[in-house]
Amino acid sequence: MNKKVLILHGWGGSDFPHWQSWLASELVKDYGKVSFLEFSNFEYPDLNLWKEELLLELDSFKPDIVIAHSLANTLWFHIVGEVKEEVEKLYLVAPPSFQCAVEEIKEFFPLTLPIKTSAKEALLIASTNDPYMNLDEAKNLQKSLNIPIKVLENAGHINTESGYGKWPWILEEVKKDLQKD
Repeated sequence: MNKKVLILHGWGGSDFPHWQSWLASELVKDYGKVSFLEFSNFEYPDLNLWKEELLLELDSFKPDIVIAHSLANTLWFHIVGEVKEEVEKLYLVAPPSFQCAVEEIKEFFPLTLPIKTSAKEALLIASTNDPYMNLDEAKNLQKSLNIPIKVLENAGHINTESGYGKWPWILEEVKKDLQKD
């Protein structure tokens, strides 16, 4: 496995037992090259600082696969025009609504839909009952980006609170991506 995986958490982080922590540890077991970037002050995110940290990580780590959860999707959409090299695969997991009104993350919104994903291949993963983006919004995002969507039944925000600690499906998908030429 020579490919590199960059995992991006959202507001509040994705510490154990969140599926992103679990995924990072599972990939590392097979000598996987993983960066689980910890953004500064993730309880009260600063858009400009997070953009700077992400762009620096993209330049130095040069990931092949990026897995964004929640607010990290919004961050990705903010920097998409500044990404120097397309990644092979981008997972957009549980993005919040482009009109999100949560006080702690208000500077990230409203957001204009990007015209590209800066990825050769992308997958949107949404839930039928995500409190931050309803299914209609997710399907509109999927159509606008012209990418496939995987809809999970009653998976909430696809986080620890909704039962996503171990998530074997995402591990298998990423491992398949790591095997591709």
